[in-house]
Amino acid sequence: MKIGIVGLPNVGKSTLFNAITKAGAECANYPFCTIEPNVGIVTVPDERIDVLTKMYDSDKTTYATIEFVDIAGLVKGASKGEGLGNKFLSHIRETDAIAHIVRCFEDEKIVHVSGKIDPIEDIETITLELVFSDMETISKRIERVSKIAKSGDKKATAEMEVLNKISKHLEEGKPVRTLELTDEEKELLKDTYLLTDKPTIYVANVSEAQINNMENDPYVQKVKEYAQKENAKVVTLCAKLEEDLSELEDEDKQMLMEEYGIKESGLDKLIKASYSLLGLISYLTAGKQEVRAWTIKKGTKAPQAAGKIHSDFERGFIKAEVVSYDDLMKYGSMLATKEKGLVRLEGKDYVVQDGDIILFRFNV
Repeated sequence: MKIGIVGLPNVGKSTLFNAITKAGAECANYPFCTIEPNVGIVTVPDERIDVLTKMYDSDKTTYATIEFVDIAGLVKGASKGEGLGNKFLSHIRETDAIAHIVRCFEDEKIVHVSGKIDPIEDIETITLELVFSDMETISKRIERVSKIAKSGDKKATAEMEVLNKISKHLEEGKPVRTLELTDEEKELLKDTYLLTDKPTIYVANVSEAQINNMENDPYVQKVKEYAQKENAKVVTLCAKLEEDLSELEDEDKQMLMEEYGIKESGLDKLIKASYSLLGLISYLTAGKQEVRAWTIKKGTKAPQAAGKIHSDFERGFIKAEVVSYDDLMKYGSMLATKEKGLVRLEGKDYVVQDGDIILFRFNV
């Protein structure tokens, strides 16, 4: 999973990136500090993996991962090449989802590109640039497909209808993700890679002084109201605090979080929101050799889940031996769960659930 971190210059993108990846991306108080995107891979915290590693005394532990891409600060006119716009937009195209960082704090020492703090105006500035870029993409597509449609090609004619519907929606300044499309319409457009069609999380970045009341902060409330209109998720955090937390050992980290009265880090909140947004779950494999989390789409059937490990597992799938993590924890061992009849043999139509511990049987 690849998440692109976007936002106007000086909203806290690189500070947050530093915090969640500890990758030391350059961070400075002037626009266009970030030119080439910084990429960092973070492990997804999963207590189940830690518990299973101890239970099996495993030699190796492998967590699920998320790749975060720190994309340079976009500005008004990016779609026309302002700043280093077009280059940045291409980086967004390669991601699965967007984390849109929105500045929700006042600080005279940190300049704002428009000279004032207005979260909604900031969101709309970025959204509009992505809309302009998509309009250009759709316009080129219409030009190409219309020629084929004129020859009577049914697929091209159907595609033209969808393209015109999207074009009208974009002309109203609305992102494609707010347009209702059928599965068939989405299938026709799957290779257009529209920027405003990407699932988006708004990340409201507050100051340390706002942490105690950050969910009710007036700026944050504005972001939540805006996000609600397009069924988008909002994560509220303090990028500066996240950066401080990232430099501490677990015990000191816990103490600092308690000091601020927060129960989970912004990174944990962002990961949960990302998984939920993209409809992802994790199933687990466990043994002496390795305990590992495997990320799949919710609704994935057993053979396709097996294919995540190796294509041979999917091709030669016979059965999946499944026990839920909760059942294993309740009875304390695989033997005890088997005695209770809680280890099941599932076939090709079994839909894998989050927290399933699976042993695949296959023959190639």
